[in-house]
Amino acid sequence: DSFYQKILKNRESGFHTLCLLDIKVKEQSEENLIRGRKIYEPPRFMTTAQAAQQLLEIVEKNSGIPGSGIPLKPDSKVVCVARVGTETQKILTCTLHQAAKEDLGEPLHSLVIPGELHYLENDALELWKISS
Repeated sequence: DSFYQKILKNRESGFHTLCLLDIKVKEQSEENLIRGRKIYEPPRFMTTAQAAQQLLEIVEKNSGIPGSGIPLKPDSKVVCVARVGTETQKILTCTLHQAAKEDLGEPLHSLVIPGELHYLENDALELWKISS
């Protein structure tokens, strides 16, 4: 939940938050670690849907609890991005709730939680808005 506090602080300041999602490579299972075997798990990459789902769980758990910052809500705007800078990049603007259901395909994924938007930024995000 510590990352959630940083998101809230950024929102309170009007800043955007770029969430670089978890990458697990060259990790051993607990069993292999205990037995001293150098056998590694296959790489795993967090998706924007998984990140959004985790955020939704934190939002639900913290709803009604007073705290610092502007809380996220299921209908808060987020930007999901995948494979930025490649020919197969995907960019999608939607609500946090919708993001938890979207599949952007292969990794690497990141999630942007916008702060205060300039009208030009808002116009740009409209280009990638999910159709309702």
